[in-house]
Amino acid sequence: MLNMSSTVPSSRGEMPDLTARARIRDAAIARFAAVGVAATSIRAIAAEAGVSAGLVIHHFGSKDALRVACDQYVAAVIRDRKQRAAAAGAGLDPVAALRDAGDGPPLLRYLARTLVDGSPHVAELVDELVEDAVGYLEEGVATGLITPGDDPRGRAVVLTLWSLGSLVLHDHVNRILGTDLTGDPAELGGWAVPATEILAKGVLPVELYERVRDAFEIGMQGEAQPQQEVIER
Repeated sequence: MLNMSSTVPSSRGEMPDLTARARIRDAAIARFAAVGVAATSIRAIAAEAGVSAGLVIHHFGSKDALRVACDQYVAAVIRDRKQRAAAAGAGLDPVAALRDAGDGPPLLRYLARTLVDGSPHVAELVDELVEDAVGYLEEGVATGLITPGDDPRGRAVVLTLWSLGSLVLHDHVNRILGTDLTGDPAELGGWAVPATEILAKGVLPVELYERVRDAFEIGMQGEAQPQQEVIER
């Protein structure tokens, strides 16, 4: 879901964003990813961006506001990549998609760090990623890349949280599979192949899914019935 590219795509035919504001943002993403928000100072970000600390404050106001801007940028890049993949439909070339990932700030490493650093903005970021996933999964269904489901939003929530969870545990993924989820996207095969097999082929029979679904639906209806009877009385 999130691991198609760990960096900003550079092959869109666009001019790179070299404004001072963009350099500051990219420098902040790199520093936050490396040592976390708390351990990163405005001066350190300014030095990495090649600007003055005053210019950082001029553009963003505070480190917290800069961090929010980084969150929004990371979510926007992920959304763009996934929307373009979904629009490609069943003809998506995954090798070409990986090849298209160019140099840029370490977005997934930033995301892995920010998910566990306790910021009050994390919930907003996760919510945004979930809502974005609802949209590009819907587009993927329309283009034939993704099979339809009974609960599109629930599926988007679970898939997004599974992906974010794997990012949080990326050190263990690397230790066990030898695959760095935050590293070179061209070397993700150790994770991407079994993950795609699970999503494409499944691991459980459809009959078991139907029994679980029906059991919970019946259980919820059974709990609601006594409440309805009380209301009618």
